[in-house]
Amino acid sequence: MNEATVRLVCPECGKDWQTDPVDLPESGRTFHCPNCHASRRLSEYLHTERDLQVLQKLG
Repeated sequence: MNEATVRLVCPECGKDWQTDPVDLPESGRTFHCPNCHASRRLSEYLHTERDLQVLQKLG
């Protein structure tokens, strides 16, 4: 079984974390930072283009 994670970085507070892409909404949906509760499209939290590709493929 392949296990993938995506790296997220909050553009507001800078919190940096990794999570399983199946636990996240689609990349265009609103996401809330667990640290500062900022609300933005999930794609704005993704650290790299690879993270976006993983999310779209597995999420």
